[in-house]
Amino acid sequence: MNTRTFFRQLTVSVLAVVFSSCAFCQMENDFVTLDFARKELEAGKVTLIDVREPQEHATGVAKGARLLPMRHIGSRMREIPDDPKRPVLLICNTQNRSSATLKMLRDKGYKNVHYVQGGMSEWNRRGWPVIQP
Repeated sequence: MNTRTFFRQLTVSVLAVVFSSCAFCQMENDFVTLDFARKELEAGKVTLIDVREPQEHATGVAKGARLLPMRHIGSRMREIPDDPKRPVLLICNTQNRSSATLKMLRDKGYKNVHYVQGGMSEWNRRGWPVIQP
C-alpha cells in the first residue's frame, strides 16, 4: 500500500469514528441510538422520558428515566423540559409511541427532543439494568 492510499484510508476511518460518536451529529436526527441515549443518561446530560403505560413501567425502567405515559402528555406538557441546552429523549417499548410523541412535541414547538431507536425492548434484550418504578 502506498503512502497516499494509507492516509486516505486513515482519514476515512478517523472521520467515521468522529461522526459516529459525535453528540451533535446524533442530535441532528429525529432519533438517537440506544447506546448514545444510555451514555448521555448516565452522564446526566439528557432527560429521558419513558412514554410507556404504567403496566409496562412495572416491568422495569431505565434508572433516571421520568415516567410520563404518552396518553398524559397533552395534560402534563409543563413537565417536559424545553431547555435548548439539555436534550429530551423519548423512549417507549419499540419506538412507535416515542416517535409519535416526538411529532406531537415538535408541533408544539419543542426543538431539542428526539426518540430512542430500539426502545426498551432492545434495552432489555441487551440485558441492560432496569429498576422498578
